[in-house]
Amino acid sequence: MNTVDLTVIGGGPCGLFASFYAGLRGMSVRIIDSLPELGGQLTALYPEKYVYDMPGFPKVLAKDLARQMIEQGTQFQPELVLDETASSLSQVDGHYVITTASGKELPTRTIIIAAGAGAFSPTKIGIPREEELLGKGIYYGVKEKSVFAGKKLAIVGGGDSAFDWALNLLDTASEISLIHRRDVFKAHDESVEQVKNSAVEMKIWYAVKELHGDDVLTGVTLENTQTKETEHFACDAVIVNIGFKSNLGPIKDWGLEIEKNQVKVDEKYETNLPGIFAVGDVCAFPEKLKLIATGVGEAATAVCFAKTRLDPAAKLFPGHSSDRDS
Repeated sequence: MNTVDLTVIGGGPCGLFASFYAGLRGMSVRIIDSLPELGGQLTALYPEKYVYDMPGFPKVLAKDLARQMIEQGTQFQPELVLDETASSLSQVDGHYVITTASGKELPTRTIIIAAGAGAFSPTKIGIPREEELLGKGIYYGVKEKSVFAGKKLAIVGGGDSAFDWALNLLDTASEISLIHRRDVFKAHDESVEQVKNSAVEMKIWYAVKELHGDDVLTGVTLENTQTKETEHFACDAVIVNIGFKSNLGPIKDWGLEIEKNQVKVDEKYETNLPGIFAVGDVCAFPEKLKLIATGVGEAATAVCFAKTRLDPAAKLFPGHSSDRDS
């Protein structure tokens, strides 16, 4: 494989903006992502949810934001290596070589790690038949709202995702019940109040203990977490929103300084390994804010420092993009 100026690990919003900005600065780019498509969590976890804190958009569906960021991030024709995990790192003749899990060797002069929270997997309820009924009534996210059209839906969880989907699917499902094992929620107060004042049934102090149905889900057994009494609850679908587990995976073994599953960086967003940077949710520094809006700024800054590392004569600040055609 050819040696590129910059390899971006992660095809989510921060990685895509890093790719765009590196292209703007005349750098050759390669994007590696373990998912089969670009967009990161925007497309993999919550494509139908609205994002409200992205500059320029009063609100925008995550899948629409992903589509536009993909268009922006690929306009300078970066090389795409998708459905591949960056496994090991070595140094050869003054540059880095990333070897993927399938054995591809990808040489690069600099690296930006924009892997979000790392490889993520949904937290499961942990009851029998959960895997068996996956996609047949059990879901861990919503890719298409139409899947739940006219269905009696139960949403398990007490965080933002659970409450957001309860509100978002009101115009789609025939009935919605929100099931949570206690009366304390981690969702925004405004979302909690909206759900309480909506048609959503609040099943508080309950946990799902059994799944019922032959080929598809037809109902669940709920256990009252205080009295331990059980009841049958008929439903067509259950969305489990009780969190995700994340792991940096093989990147942990690259010799980077790791702090609480995040990569430590300095004011340049550079790691302890020269020429390797980290941005977005994956990086750690004092007073870190985990937002797309701040992450894309980190990506642009890291790209500029990577550029000056490759070309010491290059300016750190390239000027405003609006001045390019003037």
